[in-house]
Amino acid sequence: MNKEIIPIFYAVDDDFAKYAAVSIQSLTDNADKSRKYHIYVLNSGISEENKTALKKYENEVFSISFPDVTSWLDSVNDKLPVRDYYTKTTYYRLFIPDMYPEYEKAVYIDSDTVVVGDISELYDHDLRDNYVAAAHEQVMLQEKVYGDYVEKVLGIDRNTYFNAGVLVLNCHAFREKHLLVRFIELLSEYNFVVTQDEDYLNIICKDRVLWVNSAWNAEVFGTLPCEENEMKIIHYIMVSKPWHYVDCRLGNYFWEYTSKTSFADLIKKEFESYTDEQRKNDSDSCNRLMQSAINEINRPDNYLNQQRKAQAPDRIEVLRRIEALENSGVFDKDVEDDPPCEELSADQIEYVKKTLIDKAKTKTAFFAAGLFVKKLLRDKQMIIKDIVGIENFKELNSGAIITCNHFNAFDSFAMQMAYYASGQKSRKFYRVIREGNYMSFPGFYGFLMRNCDTLPLSSSKATMIKFVRGVNEILKSGHFILFYPEQSMWWNYRKPKPLKEGAYTMAAKNNVPVLPCFITMKDSDVMGKDGFYVQEYTIHIEKPIYPCADKKHKENCIYMMNKNYEVWKEIYEREYGIPLKYTTAKKEEAENTENAG
Repeated sequence: MNKEIIPIFYAVDDDFAKYAAVSIQSLTDNADKSRKYHIYVLNSGISEENKTALKKYENEVFSISFPDVTSWLDSVNDKLPVRDYYTKTTYYRLFIPDMYPEYEKAVYIDSDTVVVGDISELYDHDLRDNYVAAAHEQVMLQEKVYGDYVEKVLGIDRNTYFNAGVLVLNCHAFREKHLLVRFIELLSEYNFVVTQDEDYLNIICKDRVLWVNSAWNAEVFGTLPCEENEMKIIHYIMVSKPWHYVDCRLGNYFWEYTSKTSFADLIKKEFESYTDEQRKNDSDSCNRLMQSAINEINRPDNYLNQQRKAQAPDRIEVLRRIEALENSGVFDKDVEDDPPCEELSADQIEYVKKTLIDKAKTKTAFFAAGLFVKKLLRDKQMIIKDIVGIENFKELNSGAIITCNHFNAFDSFAMQMAYYASGQKSRKFYRVIREGNYMSFPGFYGFLMRNCDTLPLSSSKATMIKFVRGVNEILKSGHFILFYPEQSMWWNYRKPKPLKEGAYTMAAKNNVPVLPCFITMKDSDVMGKDGFYVQEYTIHIEKPIYPCADKKHKENCIYMMNKNYEVWKEIYEREYGIPLKYTTAKKEEAENTENAG
């Protein structure tokens, strides 16, 4: 690793070269000197004088070059939107992976930064299959208008929008997935006028972001994202420029490194000559930007609305229902329109004692289901990216309740694959299903629902007594039962929903563990027939939760349920890089604010 060249890219014009010098000064001062670095100053023509000044930072640790990106820029020049104080240099970063095929990854840094940490630590992040490593954009998190903008125009949660001023680029993935081509296609599809290339990058990289600590991109905006002594890179975004404002927060860091550069006098002169009229223009520019965001939100044909025209109306309606239910704090109601259902009576079901005919049907059903799942995987209607923690499944030596979040009719197939991967062939894998799924599904799906070791619930009290007895017998025989303790299926819903006690009551009474499993999702690059990207699943299997010997059944039920929820919450926040928050809380907060006023 220590012999690897770390490529670092800046994008500058003649005006910004002096600020880039300050950033490079800070970077070279604080980088690990046992490593080797190459700094690329991307440009489309900067003066030889500026090149000479920046070249002074070259030594045995740092090499510096000045690639001209004019030819790359010319290919899309007429399509690039620019506004106010932004120039086309902001788009240079998109060319890096294709310009330098020898690099697997690279660091990009905006020039309006001060690097007070060791840049090699940022570079060393393992990107895995993510397209970029980045920090959350504080403007979208802290300013409601911009948060609404990314959600209502881009279709991206404000909590998963990144700032593109500090990035680790997965150059290999950019080339392999032809993301530059995708960017050029997007330019033709829609003109983003608010954060421009940052909007394009967020759309392209959606669900493929490795979230790094905000200390690596501490934006000077609103509430600072971390403590000052934790900061690694200070980013003077928008009009928070210390060379224009005497009261700019954290400006002392900028001036400390400015004093070490050959541009110190020039920058100081610019600071002293910056007028109140120019500062007013800055303020007007911010107001125009916010108005642009508002205008985009209100556009009937904005980007998200255009995308929705190609999406199946029934899926749009399901998403609308999910949003309404979450806003109301109702999480245990299904959102799909299921067919009418007759009551499952006790004489219509045997949960354990199967006849020879029943066993033959089960064998046939599993064979058919296997072919069906293979077809789903082959056609990429279901994509299983990874199974994490399979050792926790393998090590179970008793019957167990398996819990999983419920978001798709096919998610039980994914859990069946995890069961197969565990090698626990001596124990059967059952799944609890709804009464309607057992009674009302016609044809092939109905055959699978009734014969693949399913345990249907029922609205009949007598049938539920039989269900409980069957569950007890299955668990005592050392087998596994998949429960959906959320008791509702919300299509492609990523958050864990509040849990119900049923599954944990069964576990506590039978003195068996709960194996908490949580499936996370990412948009794949496969577009489904419904106009939505097929989700790519990662199955997370965590350590079993065992009942405590010193607790009563009810206490163990609550203990295991709460522990299960904590585990799911931790996975959600770790994998998605955002805190778990429900829109219900936002509604309650707004109501409390209104009542207080």
